[in-house]
Amino acid sequence: MSSILETVMLICFGCSWPMTVIKSYKARTAKSTSLPFILLIITGYVAGIMAKVISNQINFVLVVYLLNLAIVSVNLLVYFRNRRLDKIAETALADEIESDHADAAAYLH
Repeated sequence: MSSILETVMLICFGCSWPMTVIKSYKARTAKSTSLPFILLIITGYVAGIMAKVISNQINFVLVVYLLNLAIVSVNLLVYFRNRRLDKIAETALADEIESDHADAAAYLH
């Protein structure tokens, strides 16, 4: 019975991760994402997996842990993709501001 309850808990947590990945991917920014939070969740899933392996409880619950870990890891990849997009956007904005200043200076002279 405890394995079933643990699986239900993991499924409930796991249902939110695909939505988070999709939302982060569509947002195209890492500004509202916390890297420490993602790493903390990954650490928790790794600890749960290791507990199952060490206690030799290799069962269906382990599969749910692995699936959740995979989905959160995708979220980590999306975070780094979005950080790269943020840097590209910041560089483009800085270049545009610099160009505007140069245009304004040329116009004044």
